[in-house]
Amino acid sequence: MEIMAQRYVRVQSPDGHIYYGVLQISMNVQVLDAPPWLGGQPIDLNLEPDSYQILAPCSPSKIVAVGKNYADHAAEMGTPVPSEPLIFLKPPTSIVANEAEIRYPRTSQRVDYEGELALVIGDRAVNCTPEEAQTKIWGYTIANDVTARDLQQRDGQWTRAKGFDTFCPLGPWIVRELNPGARLQTFLNEDSKPVQSGCIDEMVFPPDFLVSYISQVMTLLPGDVVLTGTPLGVGPLNIGDRVRVEIEGIGRLENTVAAR
Repeated sequence: MEIMAQRYVRVQSPDGHIYYGVLQISMNVQVLDAPPWLGGQPIDLNLEPDSYQILAPCSPSKIVAVGKNYADHAAEMGTPVPSEPLIFLKPPTSIVANEAEIRYPRTSQRVDYEGELALVIGDRAVNCTPEEAQTKIWGYTIANDVTARDLQQRDGQWTRAKGFDTFCPLGPWIVRELNPGARLQTFLNEDSKPVQSGCIDEMVFPPDFLVSYISQVMTLLPGDVVLTGTPLGVGPLNIGDRVRVEIEGIGRLENTVAAR
């Protein structure tokens, strides 16, 4: 049996207070006095399982995402692998937590799932080398870069297609360590066969390179999120679907699709 990695969560109590904490095996949350990447330390507050709601594990100033970062996905999109990372932004308002609804926009007829590894930045990153960038990555979580594919193709740029509210499920928690060859899989509904399955070491540009590259363009702040791209197998979501993204060593991020 593998030892469970420390899981860092962000939760809300019934009175509306938001806390960062460490999720215990008992599902109690040991509350910290600050976000863990800012040196948060345990305080004398332990939340019982029925006394909190899990939120997305961080509240970033920005989400920087990377397109076509797996060769097989670039091929399925009918495009070559980019010669340098193709970056775009998703607004922080697109974030929702594990088990929250993805709301299908009325303006789109084709909304796709894109399971991804997400990096959480722990320290201000400006003009970093890849070696420095590795030390700026505080931890790892799971994301679903939900995309209105028809609008992406129609607009020619991606702000609208990827920016809708609820289009960035994130969570359910952050872990500090990850096996470089961890498998990422996406599942739809009750089907046991994944619609996406790839290993994160198949990325064209690895995490340290991505963070270094982005840091040459914009300052990354503690709590910011970098989405590292999706493997082969993207496809449509329909209202009523349940979509689950799993990454070995982190866990599973599950959301349902509802009408907006």
